[in-house]
Amino acid sequence: MKKLYGRSKIFAYLALPALLLAACALQPTSAVAQMTSVGIDCSQAQALNLFKQENMRAGRALIECGLVRGGQPAKSEALPLTAPNVRVSNRACTSASNCTKSENMISASSANPQLIVDNYNDGDQASSNGYSGTSVSTDGGTTWHEILPPPLNTGHSNNYGDPIVVWNAKLGEFFAGDLVSGCGGQGIGLWTSTDGRTWTAGACAHKGSSDDRESMWVDNEPTSGTYGRLFISWNDFTVGVGALSTVHSDDGVTWSSPVRVENSSTFVRDVQITGSPVGASRYEGTNSTVFIAGMDEGGGGCSTRQNLIYKSLDGGTTFTKVTMGSRFSPICDALCSENSYFAQVNPIIRHMGWGEPAVGPNGVVHYVYAGLGTGGDPGDIYYTRSTDNGVTWSTPKELQGSADAAFKTQWMPSLSADAAGGVTASWYDRRRATSACKKVGDAGCNYERVARQSTNNGASWGATISVSSGLITQPAQPDSFIVSCYAGDYDYDTTQSGTAFITWTDGRRVVGTTHVQDVMYSGLSIP
Repeated sequence: MKKLYGRSKIFAYLALPALLLAACALQPTSAVAQMTSVGIDCSQAQALNLFKQENMRAGRALIECGLVRGGQPAKSEALPLTAPNVRVSNRACTSASNCTKSENMISASSANPQLIVDNYNDGDQASSNGYSGTSVSTDGGTTWHEILPPPLNTGHSNNYGDPIVVWNAKLGEFFAGDLVSGCGGQGIGLWTSTDGRTWTAGACAHKGSSDDRESMWVDNEPTSGTYGRLFISWNDFTVGVGALSTVHSDDGVTWSSPVRVENSSTFVRDVQITGSPVGASRYEGTNSTVFIAGMDEGGGGCSTRQNLIYKSLDGGTTFTKVTMGSRFSPICDALCSENSYFAQVNPIIRHMGWGEPAVGPNGVVHYVYAGLGTGGDPGDIYYTRSTDNGVTWSTPKELQGSADAAFKTQWMPSLSADAAGGVTASWYDRRRATSACKKVGDAGCNYERVARQSTNNGASWGATISVSSGLITQPAQPDSFIVSCYAGDYDYDTTQSGTAFITWTDGRRVVGTTHVQDVMYSGLSIP
């Protein structure tokens, strides 16, 4: 989740002047008051591209400058929570305003597949600039324990969220990270753990003052020439328009200088870095292939998007760019009212169409994303794959299936794959909603987490599976320290030992009278 939330541009250009005028009445007038609690001068909001960034620090600065709105309380009715869904973020909340938890990445130990870690955004410590939540399961996901106090809120000063976590098989430990003030102001800080419970502050993977939307992958293939190498990609808003960048490390301590994967005049969002799965035969060369999925957002708003993939055969030193398909129209029910760079899935969900890549055996690469449907359908899930290690890509096809999914929104997909050709895609789905969705509390805003699986490396797909145990009430976003147009920016699933680990933002938890954003888990067996 991936954060204070302002991942924008400088608006859709025309909307900015009006917003700035409206903000004048909200902003403090003294020079001292222009400096926010997170160390950003309000007068630099445009120069720093804060409207294009999606992290918690940027969002909070925009809120304190009066340029965007924070979350608001809301009321709605409760729905029961039943197995097999398990609440990952299981700490008690003193009020709805400190209970926003979403946007997560999950990883499991190959040495002990029962040991799973989920790293996510948690607004409990937002008042003191801590947005981290970390939970661990020692029984394969049957039960979860949220570590308190949050271990990633100390060691690198302020934590601004954008969670990442991987298991490094060679080094025998988890690496987790977030954006932090202790690594240059807004850089990438890491922590390590061998048991998922006790964490030690580690290196700064990058010391940056305006990093955003980082992602992480580790080469756990024992036969690879880069076995054990850790990779992180992100957008660096101190370079050009937000240079898509990457670093790597063989020990997690010493990190390479940044490689500028894309530094043109066109902004390309970092979507996710990934590579060959354990046990998959290498398709080219002696190293596992590294892929970074990116998206040209077309200047934001409802403009068309372009999916891109960047490929490295030399362990992350150089990358080649491949265009995936044609430009496409995004889901765009509206524009986020406080920041018109971002498209909105009604009623309050910021979503630009980002998906997730995954790599299977024999040079097959997979990608899912969300876009506008056909014939008036507000949003669908699309799948494309490459059978030649990312060189050419198939024509995207709708993955949600079933006539009852037509004209109902599907969005924010995730994807995982294994070395046996098992692929699992999951996403949010409103096919069973009974009416239109306009505002929090509408029955038409209810949704499910659903999935489809392939056992033949994406050549064909099974039926749609309901992952969530029932309809989920659309949660509110009542946290005033997080932008109001927000219900998580991504969910990154993973696969381990025949199980797809799926996590999502759920709204069935009620605090007072408000449905809050919560993190839920379900393990889905791979056929």
